[in-house]
Amino acid sequence: MNPLPLAHRRRALGIGLAGALLATLGTAQAQDYGSRPLTIVVPFAAGSGTDTQARIVGQALASEYKITVLVENKAGANGFIAAQHVARAAPDGHTVLMTTNTTHAANEHLFKKLPYDPVKDFTPVTLLGLGYMYLVVAQDSPVKTVADLVAAARKAPGKLNFGSGSSSSRVGSEMLKQLAGLDVAHVPYKSNPLAVTDLIGGQINFMFLDAPTAMPHLNGGKLRALAVSGTTRMQATPSVPTAEEAGVKGFDVSYWFAVYAPPGLPAAMTQRLNQMFIKASLAPEVKQLQERSSAVAATSTPEELARFQAAESLKWGKVIKAAGIEPE
Repeated sequence: MNPLPLAHRRRALGIGLAGALLATLGTAQAQDYGSRPLTIVVPFAAGSGTDTQARIVGQALASEYKITVLVENKAGANGFIAAQHVARAAPDGHTVLMTTNTTHAANEHLFKKLPYDPVKDFTPVTLLGLGYMYLVVAQDSPVKTVADLVAAARKAPGKLNFGSGSSSSRVGSEMLKQLAGLDVAHVPYKSNPLAVTDLIGGQINFMFLDAPTAMPHLNGGKLRALAVSGTTRMQATPSVPTAEEAGVKGFDVSYWFAVYAPPGLPAAMTQRLNQMFIKASLAPEVKQLQERSSAVAATSTPEELARFQAAESLKWGKVIKAAGIEPE
């Protein structure tokens, strides 16, 4: 799955928006933001990849613009709670949703009815980046490779299970299940960090986990990575093969981060938020996070995000259908 056209990929390398768009935005402009804090609502639990991204970007915003930035986790219900909260918030620029393809591209294909409209109920602000996942097991698992996992699943049909706390995580395992012809059970969680706890504890057997959430557990010796979900190996773990290299032909699943505001946000405020988040994404600490998790930086105009989201919705619909997932 190739989520970005060439123009966006060039922007990910720092070519494009960072010039004229940001040159007109001085710190003095952002200081009139007001005394109220900017609240970044996250649809997943503390410790998730989106939460980590929100907190580091939030710190960069606070440092650059001398404003108070709060990160509010509203996890659960597949992102419904957070999405509804922001959709109903005042369109005054003080509340935004930092989310992923889960709420804004995948959910509409995973559920027969959503309590929010991923297009009409939000004002696009900017794309923030692309990420990839690891296929992981507990460090003490007897499974050492993807081939081991496939063999174990085939030896005991219906006995192995996988956890997921996001659409990307679930689709990753469902795609593995389909492409490798496995009979394994799905165990849903409110957020990926909750699934990780059970994975380490032996309650579930494997899962696909976003890189920012996975890295501390990989480095700490709690999890073992069997494969990565993209078509190239991650810079942070060059010895870990792609799923396709490990024998699962045609496997490619990625995810993305983006910022949305409530519907009806005035154009001037939308543009200001867009510029602020783009500038914050260039901060050294944000770039360090991207390097640690092998994420790809990618920003956009609000209009580009709207078009990107529409294309991703079509793409995720095809991926979910191919994975054999029936809408709930």
